[in-house]
Amino acid sequence: MSAILRTALALLLLAAPAAAGERGFTLRADPSLVASGLMDFILPRFSLKTGVQVTLTEDAADAVLGPGGKRAAISGPDSIHRITAEGEHASRFADWLLSDIGQRTVADFPPYSGAATGEAATDDAGFEGNARLGEELALTHCGRCHVVSEANRMSGIGSTPSFAALRGFADWDTRFAGFFTLNPHPSFTQIAGVTPPFPPERPAHIVPVELTMDQLDAILAYVTVLEPADLGAPVQVQ
Repeated sequence: MSAILRTALALLLLAAPAAAGERGFTLRADPSLVASGLMDFILPRFSLKTGVQVTLTEDAADAVLGPGGKRAAISGPDSIHRITAEGEHASRFADWLLSDIGQRTVADFPPYSGAATGEAATDDAGFEGNARLGEELALTHCGRCHVVSEANRMSGIGSTPSFAALRGFADWDTRFAGFFTLNPHPSFTQIAGVTPPFPPERPAHIVPVELTMDQLDAILAYVTVLEPADLGAPVQVQ
């Protein structure tokens, strides 16, 4: 797990208990998936994207991932693991896991691979929100440094990448969903119920960016429909 994801997971685990209850669910995964480290690999990525907390348990749970589930999700060395989910947040995890992004995430942890087929494996980043509201919020909060759209084309800081440029990165979804864990954002960003308060001895050095998870969802929905900038071919090392 990268240092960025470890930091992000630590922040998410510091979320207030009430908020975790509101945006969380329990998951019972097959012991082989837990022991292999696959759950430690995929769950932080889902939580970064959605702000939904996942608590692994060996007891009755909102979602079950194993050989006896309903929808094929993960192909392992010895069996196909299927996901069964009940409730809003557990179902959102199931949809993400079966999406193209979720299946690619699983495939990044060999020897496991995705097992979803047909319409379930769609190229869906899993972001839900009001894109129009998201643009307004992005202009207000992110437009202080980033060029968000034509509306503030001349207002961004030159050394800060535009939203269109960031949208062109292969990992754009993780970057945007977990932006509050990436420097310099932690020093001035508060996501209600997710990030810990600023330490009294280290207050924000600028007017803080304060967002709720619903507002972040709206920004992510806006970014999803953005046309990525053409960044050219990757640099070739001879």
